[in-house]
Formats: sequence, structure tokens, C-alpha cells
Amino acid sequence: MFGIYLKRELGRRKKAALVIALGLALGIALVITVNSVSAGMTQAQDKVLKSLYGLGTDMTVTKARTAPTSGSSGGPNFKFDAKSSSSSTQSSDRVQTQGGQALKSSLVTKVAGQKGVESAVGALSLNVTKVDGSFTQGKAKSSTSSSGSSGSSGSSGSNSGGQGQPGGGSSSGSGGAPQVQGGGANFNVNSYSVAGVDVAHQGLGPLSTMKVTSGKTFTTAQTGAKVAVVSKSYAKEKKYKVGSTFKISGTTFTVIGIATPDSSESDTDVFVPLKVAQTLGDAKNQVTTIYVKATDSKQISTVKKEITANISGTTVTTSADLASTVSGSLSTASSLATSVGKWLSIAVLAAAFLVAALLTSSAVSRRVREFGTLKALGWPSRNVTRQVVGESIVNGLIGGALGIALGVGAAYAVTAISPKLTAQLGSSGGGGGVGGGPGGGPGQQASQNTLEIALSAPVSLTTIALAVGLAVAGGLIAGAMGGWRASRMRPADALRSVS
Repeated sequence: MFGIYLKRELGRRKKAALVIALGLALGIALVITVNSVSAGMTQAQDKVLKSLYGLGTDMTVTKARTAPTSGSSGGPNFKFDAKSSSSSTQSSDRVQTQGGQALKSSLVTKVAGQKGVESAVGALSLNVTKVDGSFTQGKAKSSTSSSGSSGSSGSSGSNSGGQGQPGGGSSSGSGGAPQVQGGGANFNVNSYSVAGVDVAHQGLGPLSTMKVTSGKTFTTAQTGAKVAVVSKSYAKEKKYKVGSTFKISGTTFTVIGIATPDSSESDTDVFVPLKVAQTLGDAKNQVTTIYVKATDSKQISTVKKEITANISGTTVTTSADLASTVSGSLSTASSLATSVGKWLSIAVLAAAFLVAALLTSSAVSRRVREFGTLKALGWPSRNVTRQVVGESIVNGLIGGALGIALGVGAAYAVTAISPKLTAQLGSSGGGGGVGGGPGGGPGQQASQNTLEIALSAPVSLTTIALAVGLAVAGGLIAGAMGGWRASRMRPADALRSVS
């Protein structure tokens, strides 16, 4: 009886049911879209952080930055033989540890022994600046003045004064000062980053974010081998292939693999074994970054305090610290999605629930004679209430189905369009640099590193379950208000409504 009556009443009031369902559908669709976009923002931020940290890395330990000493200069210093002829090409490499900061390798074991630390791996980041080109020597030519033949032995004083004249000319000497004509220099400057990798522990550290797509990665036996893995972008720029060779400070390296970053563009161009990198950078038994994995991801802040307290002179950086330095359109869009977007969806959903409740209550008011007659025939108030609530829940489920379809469609549209967002990894303004990863963490670079991320909007089963719950909740709220009003009707109300 209940099902038959429910079906008949919904069929009679199709327009009212559709209006209520559409109102709920819009609110639910907005909630799904905002939640999906927020999830996409979170994934995009994770990609940015993983590109600096590495898979499984919870924090990094770097040396606390110290003030430069007076008279020191961190700029490149190249020495060439200026007397070389133009046919001789000059070339020089300047290899320096990233940021000029380094830790003792023994600290890796000390960090690994701290409470809450599962594993720790050291890495060395180097900046290589290569300058090559050639000098062209100029030719010295002297000009003879018109009175050069009348010079005397006592004219040395006047010659002395004449050499100070503009152009080096002499008014009374036997010849003018020589002038250099032509000459110059033509040099190319190439700067790139090199990361020293612990070949025995490649699952944690700078190479963990890379996937070797051509060739192979290091083996544990290649601790001191002159081999390298290069990033795909750098290999394309230099036209390197597996088997190609190149030199760093006179040392020849063979490319054994070309790697592609798992998430975003890599900041590191070349990867070499750690011991080889230490030799190149004149940094024996030193590392610039210690990558740390905690035993429990929920205790990262506690582990950070433990390391900071027990190992002085270091800066410990977690993913939360690094996230605070990410700016650009990704950060702005994420803030809008998590704050404005969620509050907007809550407001629209609340409005949809209120409209559904008011429409249901209004519909009950127009069914006074119907419900009064049912009560006169013996229907108890609970049956009348159940009837109204049942109709409202069906309307809510219809609205939920429409809302899920609209929300999923909007989310897939965002994924299909894949709008590009930029993430700028700027300096955190202190310490030894945030991240401290190879290629220069944000705190170790003078300029910001900009990454471009494609936004997606994944729809999870949790979001779908939330939508169904909201649909049922909307129907219950509307049904509760309408049912309460219907239960208060008396059979006499039906008689008074008869004209």
C-alpha cells in the first residue's frame, strides 16, 4: 500500500519533485566538484614536494647557513693564460658544493641512529660552471709625430709628461705611445647541477624521484666508477645518449642511463656516484644533504625535534616547512579551493536543503484535504509522516543521482582541460635552505625555481559516498519538516477545506 501510494503521489507531482531534486543536485554537484579539485590541488602539491625530496623522504638535514667571512667571495674565479694565441681554446670547470655548505659524512650514521628514524642517506650537491672559448690578441701600433726627427736627448722630461696625455700621444718625443688595436675574447658559459648519489641506497635520496627510461642505473659495485645518469631534459639539450662521454674538470664520464622525473621537471642534470662527486668537489667525506625517513609518518615533528636537539649546527626541514615556501598560481588556487570553495559549497548546500524543506512544507499545506481525509479513514499520524518523509527521501535520492552525474562530469571536464598551474619554490628566508636537495633547494637558490603542474580533479569513492549521504540527509530534512506539519493536521481541517 505504501509503495503504491508513494509512486502515485510522486507521479502526480512531477514538477514539484523535479524542482526539489534539482535544487539538491546543484548543491551536491558543487560539493563533489570542490572536493575533487581540492584533491587535485593536494596531488599537485605532493608532486612539487616529491620533486625536491624523493619518494619515502620525510625530512632533510642540511648545514645551518653561516654568515660569510669578511673578504670572502663566492663568485666564480677562472684563471686563463692570457698570452695564448687565438688558435688555442681555453676551457675551465669550476666545481663547488651547493651553497658552499657541507656536513661530515659521519653525521649520516648519527642521524640514522636517532629515535624515530628508520633510515638516512647522504647526498652531495654540486654546481659546475664550465667556461670555454678563446682569446684574440690585439696588435700594438705606434704613431710617429711630425716633429719626431727633431727630438733631443734632453726631452725625456717632456716625453714623460706627454705620455700622460689622452691617447698616449707625445708632442715632442720621437714616437707616440703604442696603441693596441683589435683583440678580445669569446667565451661560452655553461652551468649545470651534479648530484652525488649513494649507489648502495638509491631508494632514498635524489635519484628516488627519477625513473631510468633508457640504459640502466648504478650498481653497488660502481662506487668509484666514472659513470653518470643524466636527466632526460639535459640529455636532450646536450644530445647525450647512452654511451656518450663528457668531461668534468678533466675527468671523463660515460652516460649509462637517461632518467625521467616521476612527478615534475628535475632540478638535477647529472647524477654520479657519491665518492666520485666528493672527489670532484674537493669534499672528501662530506655531504650537503641527509635524506631521512621516519619510522612513523605521524611522528615527523617529534623526530625533527630529536634531530635538532641532538645534532647542532644543522637545519631540519620537513614537507610541511617546504610547503610554506611554495607560491604561484598553485598556491593561490589551493587556498581558494580549501577556503572560499568549501565555504561556498557549504552555503549553497545549506540553501538547497532549506529550499527543499520549504517546498516540501508548502506542498504539504496544499494537501490538507488529502491528509485530513486519510486521518479520518483511520491513518495514524506516523503513517502520514512516513508518507511525506518517504516522498522526500526519493526526491533526495533523485537529486543525489543528478548531482553525482553533474559533479563527476564537471570533475572530468577539469581533468580533460588540465589547466596549467605554476609553483614557485622560493627561499624560506633562513637556515641552510629548505629541502636542500640536489639542484638547489628553494632556500639555496638565489632565484626562484618555477615548476608547471597540470591540474586534475580525481573523484574518489569517499566523495561519492559523501554525495549519497548528503542526498539522503537533504531528503530527511525536507521530509522531517513536511512530516511534522502533516502530523499536526486533524480530520476537521479536511472538512473546512471543502468549499
